[in-house]
Amino acid sequence: MLENIVTVVERYWSLFLSGLGYTLLLALITVVCGTLLGSLIALMRMARFRPLSVVATAFIEVIRGTPLLLQLYVFYFLVPKIMPFEIGEFTSVSMALVINSTAYVAEIIRAGILAVDRGQTEAARSLGMDSRQTMVRIVMPQAVKNILPALCNEFVAVVKETSLASTFFVGDLMTVFRRINASIFMTLEPLIVVGIIYFAVTFTMSKAVGVLERRLKYSD
Repeated sequence: MLENIVTVVERYWSLFLSGLGYTLLLALITVVCGTLLGSLIALMRMARFRPLSVVATAFIEVIRGTPLLLQLYVFYFLVPKIMPFEIGEFTSVSMALVINSTAYVAEIIRAGILAVDRGQTEAARSLGMDSRQTMVRIVMPQAVKNILPALCNEFVAVVKETSLASTFFVGDLMTVFRRINASIFMTLEPLIVVGIIYFAVTFTMSKAVGVLERRLKYSD
């Protein structure tokens, strides 16, 4: 088996590298866009204007309460039909992953903001700061320390979740496995290689997150 694994790596290393690139690109797009949209949803949920809070809460509950694979199917089959222009598989899958991540990131950001001592807000208000100034100058700089490690963990989770994108052949690692499997009729060997790549990436990222958490803790 080891010889077969080595042979698979030697013959298809460029495909594995390409698949890793697509996987990381999908994860990066998902987390960056999810963070931007998640910040908006988090602020909407915390808003005093109840309709905004209700809409944000409903969005989060629906997305978190339905399977990611279902959301991928919806965006892959339904969204292209209602869009005024054509979108490809990669775009459809990216949109679904972004929407899914947005709901989780929104809760991460909201929790990070709520973790800041309320006395900080009250002190800022006593100094004459309005709500926006308090959030930008006082709350968010402290909340970032709570939010950043969790966002990094979300990136690690998204890297693994992108494996579902192979259902739509978007070029990620699992898509590479399926293509190699269909080409040489080997299942276990390319699957082991893909598993090793996933583990290497997520393990390295998890360790980096641990280092980041310790540094942020010591900086307090």
